Amino acid sequence: MNAVVERFIPMAATKTPSIEVRDVALRYFTPEGETQALDRINLTVGAGEFVSLIGQSGCGKSTLLSLMAGILEPSSGEVFVRGERVKGPSQRVGYMLQQDYLFEWRTILDNAMLGAEIQGRDLKQSRERAAHLLHKCGMGDFLNHYPRQLSGGMRQRVALARTLVTEPEVVLLDEPFSALDSQTRLAIADEVVEVLREEGKSVVLVTHDIAEAIAMTDRVVVLSRRPGRIKSEHRMLFPSCSNGRPSPFEVRSLPEFNTYFSSLWDELDVHVEG
Repeated sequence: MNAVVERFIPMAATKTPSIEVRDVALRYFTPEGETQALDRINLTVGAGEFVSLIGQSGCGKSTLLSLMAGILEPSSGEVFVRGERVKGPSQRVGYMLQQDYLFEWRTILDNAMLGAEIQGRDLKQSRERAAHLLHKCGMGDFLNHYPRQLSGGMRQRVALARTLVTEPEVVLLDEPFSALDSQTRLAIADEVVEVLREEGKSVVLVTHDIAEAIAMTDRVVVLSRRPGRIKSEHRMLFPSCSNGRPSPFEVRSLPEFNTYFSSLWDELDVHVEG
């Protein structure tokens, strides 16, 4: 296993990191007092790397994503995207939320165009890119349909296309499949990973699903209970697969899957209190 890890690490080191979180902490205040949400977070995401954040509810996973997106400012420390300090929302970062937030009165193609319109991009080029991405996401036959005519999984495919139309370098996914049934989640995971890897994006995924994290991402980062700190990091390597990185569906049948799952479950220290 060590030999495999040694081959993996230099690949990420040869390119400028897409995201750098340097000694970040976040505190917020309520009438009840001060709460330390995150403490001493240091994390680097390499160019083209797919990283997941897991941890128990309230550990700060989504908060860390918001810091990367520039929606929140750290109380201390700094966040960088492609070497530039994050001072607010940036066109370099695309953010896909749990809900699809599609406008019911707009067609699927028009919904996918929304970000490009807000950013004042060339509408003809953006429309062509939106149609191309919707085709890649399996939505090519539904360009002129409306959100109410789509299933939950189809709506999330549209939301992904909308996120990618503006060509962000970094894509942040905040539990985008949490509202879907298990079968749909399995199906859409393969499609989403394929599209994001083909687009060459650096991705950070927040999920509560250990299996999803293992199957979809290159590295799983475990956060501790609040205040959230990085407890451990696990690279997802599958030496039993001879055809490169297996698809999320294929990962679940590999012998390494159960080993990683057990290890991550222990890291999370999940237990039921009587």
